[in-house]
Amino acid sequence: MKTELNTLLTTLYVHLEDRILPAVGFSRDHRPGRKPVLEDAELLCLLVAQHLLGVASERRWIRYARAHLIGMFPHLPHQSGWGKRVRAASALMSAVITELARDTPTWHELTRLVDSTPLPCGKSRETVKRSDLAGHAGYGYCASHSRYFWGFRLYLLCTPEGMPVVWGLANPKIGEREATAVLLDHDRHLLRPGQVIVGDKGFAGAEFESFLTEQLGVSLIRPDRKDEKPRFGKLGGIRQWVESVFDTLKGQLTLEEHGGRTLAGVLSRVAARLLALAAGIWHNWLTNAPAKRSLIAYDH
Repeated sequence: MKTELNTLLTTLYVHLEDRILPAVGFSRDHRPGRKPVLEDAELLCLLVAQHLLGVASERRWIRYARAHLIGMFPHLPHQSGWGKRVRAASALMSAVITELARDTPTWHELTRLVDSTPLPCGKSRETVKRSDLAGHAGYGYCASHSRYFWGFRLYLLCTPEGMPVVWGLANPKIGEREATAVLLDHDRHLLRPGQVIVGDKGFAGAEFESFLTEQLGVSLIRPDRKDEKPRFGKLGGIRQWVESVFDTLKGQLTLEEHGGRTLAGVLSRVAARLLALAAGIWHNWLTNAPAKRSLIAYDH
């Protein structure tokens, strides 16, 4: 691995052990049961390395790690054991993402971006009929790419440079406003009164805007629709920020190649990619990198 990725992993490991894991209640010294051979901090660092290097397959990743990383991580499990640890770590990854977000300067800014993107989970009718995701996933349509898909929609609330703050998966048949309202209501402790959320035209609706203002104390800014009085303009430049975040998740972090076949598998694999994105942005702030969402220094 290149020096930049080694530096990120070393810094992240120390930060996890010294501050984050004890803060979120995952300290290795205060949990019942047998201590796992692969520690939580090592698991998280390996997940970050996997997705920053763009390795979508768990089998391929274990082969790579056993060939190149056994010196840094001597207790690597086999593929089946690795999969079980990853699927059980979704809550841990979400908590760590939040703590990394708190450690970046833009956590204290008022602006947040919100949007959703398709997360396909199957490409054939036979897969849809047999999948363990039946009853959770559904058919949806992506207008920006003019395509139908079967799976979920990933909803993401992030800072302007792309640091994940709130995220979740929803059946595509659920409306964007309804899914976002439930998501933000559940994680309202991550919002501050007076914050401004920038969304697209799909979030237009008096009831939704009233919910944000009266229940959560935040404001929504979105592009004006043709059938209403001008308020905010087109917002094309700002809207492009969140689109570029999804482009990073899909292009560099292989989001649509997640390969999850169960609900726990999909959740953990999405969380792992968001963790890798959060770790890269967090480290770029530490090193004062000019482009905070750039992961190029860590992908080889």
